[in-house]
Amino acid sequence: MRDAVIVDAVRTAVGRRGGSLSQVHAASLSAHVLRALAERTGLDPAQVDDVLWGCVGTIGMQAGCIGRASVLAAGWPESVPGMTVDRQCGSSQQAVHLAAAGVVSGQYEIAVAGGVELMSAVPLGSQRGDGSYGEPYGPDVWARYDGLRFNQGTGAQLIADEYRISRAEMDQHALDSHGRAAAAIDQGRFARQIAPFPLEDGGVLDTDEGVRRGSTLDQLAGLKPAFAPDGEITAGNSSQISDGAAALLITTGETAARNGWRPLARIHTAVVVGTDPVTMLKGPIPATAKALRRAGLTLDDIGAYEINEAFASVTLAWLRETGADPERMNPLGGAMAIGHPVGGSGARLMTTLAHHMKDRGVRYGLQSMCEGGGMANATVLELL
Repeated sequence: MRDAVIVDAVRTAVGRRGGSLSQVHAASLSAHVLRALAERTGLDPAQVDDVLWGCVGTIGMQAGCIGRASVLAAGWPESVPGMTVDRQCGSSQQAVHLAAAGVVSGQYEIAVAGGVELMSAVPLGSQRGDGSYGEPYGPDVWARYDGLRFNQGTGAQLIADEYRISRAEMDQHALDSHGRAAAAIDQGRFARQIAPFPLEDGGVLDTDEGVRRGSTLDQLAGLKPAFAPDGEITAGNSSQISDGAAALLITTGETAARNGWRPLARIHTAVVVGTDPVTMLKGPIPATAKALRRAGLTLDDIGAYEINEAFASVTLAWLRETGADPERMNPLGGAMAIGHPVGGSGARLMTTLAHHMKDRGVRYGLQSMCEGGGMANATVLELL
């Protein structure tokens, strides 16, 4: 039976909004990780059957099928196709799922999955334009939900209310995320997964720019609510607006062996769920349950969880609902510290998870992300 393995995974350091990557073209940033992946593995790009690339803001520099543009920008043969995947924040995780399915089914022998987002240049929601071409979702959807509009910040607050998560608890969760990410940087835990990006000033970006050191609870408590005057969701306990890209090489175990590649992990189980689009962000809870059920595993079998920190309430609610060990969740920090380049975040998380599993000998890892419109992917990786 054919399987799907991750031969290698690489990412850029994540740039903060207006930071070192903000003037780079999205196709050029994508091309950087594609070239790095080929160089690290000795891959002949002509062998690649498809490049599946996640991106949310498909307008401007990210329009025109950024997956195909990334292949051309990398200098790969014109015979290598590319496609763009939009499952909102889970776009590049879904790209991995599609690549794995293609490999297992025999449609692909070798595929590359990943994603990119230049949120500095293409702000979230900018593809909606001025309404000249109509608004997303439309009247039938709004009627179904009694005229309620879908807003992630509002959804995050609804989750905090439902699970009785306090502002202080969310702020502490954010501080912990920064602390873990800072420790990971100091210990060199990201060095093997980051392809340093050359900058115009002659330097390189090889360290995630959003990680803050020395912040205090008092400082976070002083931040104003971001979505409602009496709300508890702030910039401090939310994911950061970021720039970045990541890529994974996916093939069968047999093909990997034939090419002399020693894979990082096997894609054991891949699922996706839909959930309430108003609260929107609770998807990782049922997605985790579905993935474990399909995998024949329990949460105790999972040695590390990467649950995207879209907002502190999302990951704290996931912990409360599942009863998972907090020490196993986002052990190297999450999106509140590292950042959340939305279309590339799923691939960034999987890159971090796969390397962490390899570094620490973790047999099973689980990743899940909440997604706009009320969806979530979940993936179980098995160490090889």
